[in-house]
Amino acid sequence: MPANSWSDNDSYSEFDALDSLLSELSVEDEELVEETSISNSLSLPSRFQNRRRKAAIVLTLVWSSTIALHLISWGYLFVLGLTTIIGLHALVVVSTRLKHYPEAVEGDLPFVSLMVSAKNEEAVIGNLVENLCNLEYPVGCYEVWIVDDNSSDNTGQVLTQLAQEYDNLRVFHRASDATGGKSGALNQVLPMTKGEILAVFDADAQIHPNLLMQVVPMFQRQQVGAVQVRKAIANQSENFWTKGQNAEMALDTFLQSHRNAIAGVPELRGNGQFVRRKALSSCGGWNEETITDDLDLTFRLHLDKWDIECVFDPSVKEEGVTNAIALWHQRNRWVEGGFQRYLDYWDLLLKNRLGSRKTLDMFVFMLSQYIMPMALIPDFLMAIIRQRPPMLTPVTSIAMSMSVTGMFVGLARIRKDKKFRVSSYFLILLQTIRGTIYMLHWLVVISSVTARMSVRPKRLKWVKTIHQGNTE
Repeated sequence: MPANSWSDNDSYSEFDALDSLLSELSVEDEELVEETSISNSLSLPSRFQNRRRKAAIVLTLVWSSTIALHLISWGYLFVLGLTTIIGLHALVVVSTRLKHYPEAVEGDLPFVSLMVSAKNEEAVIGNLVENLCNLEYPVGCYEVWIVDDNSSDNTGQVLTQLAQEYDNLRVFHRASDATGGKSGALNQVLPMTKGEILAVFDADAQIHPNLLMQVVPMFQRQQVGAVQVRKAIANQSENFWTKGQNAEMALDTFLQSHRNAIAGVPELRGNGQFVRRKALSSCGGWNEETITDDLDLTFRLHLDKWDIECVFDPSVKEEGVTNAIALWHQRNRWVEGGFQRYLDYWDLLLKNRLGSRKTLDMFVFMLSQYIMPMALIPDFLMAIIRQRPPMLTPVTSIAMSMSVTGMFVGLARIRKDKKFRVSSYFLILLQTIRGTIYMLHWLVVISSVTARMSVRPKRLKWVKTIHQGNTE
């Protein structure tokens, strides 16, 4: 999930009260939302303001509600009811069969524009260009756009030379005063592209030559606004962190593909992301006021009544971070952007603009991914004070069980083309155990980031993920 970088525009000198937030968001903007279409309301400037206050309100509600559950007599019954809802939804997600997609396009192949925003990527950009310019897709039916986002290394020079070697390569160099990060770079070249379908890759992406021939047929259903392919870790065998990320990606694809199968809210993941131009235009392009453009676009597409397909095959490989510090910076960005979208679009979500089925799926995963980790600290403190077991144990047990199941099945599904033996299942079990231990870092990251978002103004500092370019 790549980041955007821009100057601080969400900083406050004082912590305002709840009535200030409600008065600012409920009167003028609510009337404007009702008078305009959902598509237009997605880009209201006020939608992306007051994030710190919104985060503080959510954190306060989570802590106070968790404490209240320990103090009221029917608190445990409420938790059991919530556990039942989440458990039933998890059972539906896990047991639903995946979709089947057409294997070929009926009629003429659509024109596809491949887009990459590159900043200081001289180590990997050459391999990517060679990969993208030699796909098994008619040369006259696709183009490659690489945006040099004001790189300070030799990325620009490398791209200029490569543009002379490949006829279907287009290079755009951004000015030093360009803003908006990755979203700004993509938006800047969007009018120059010709594709009916737009594919977005990171600079370290590695794809199979027949990727387009596999993905393009999925757009034959006109309601499909985007397709996300599975992300895999190219350097997965390097150490504990990369092995953990590989298991994590297997779990993520399992969850997103099954959310797709139940007509829920599957999410985009940035790298290996395909978007229908008409859908992107309807949503107002990539949002330059977010640090995770893919997660923001996910909500925009679903709110605008488009569907997103998430698939196990084909896949796109990328470099995993190789140490705890790099992982910490990357996951801080992911969590902030992921939580931020709920703060930005809360009014439309509460109005059930997603529809009942998608709203339920969104609600369950929001609870599991963000609210529960936020509630663990007050739940643990109250358990110590009252000398009782943590109140939220049933809910966390369901979430943990779903994670373990999804990771195991996801890893097994990736190995579907290999002959299975008992030893194979034992190996996958060990990978699942290691991956589950690795996944515990999310509890620390989510609880700390959501707390920080509530009390500190965001400086939007971009910490680049370094790509080595030496993976196979």
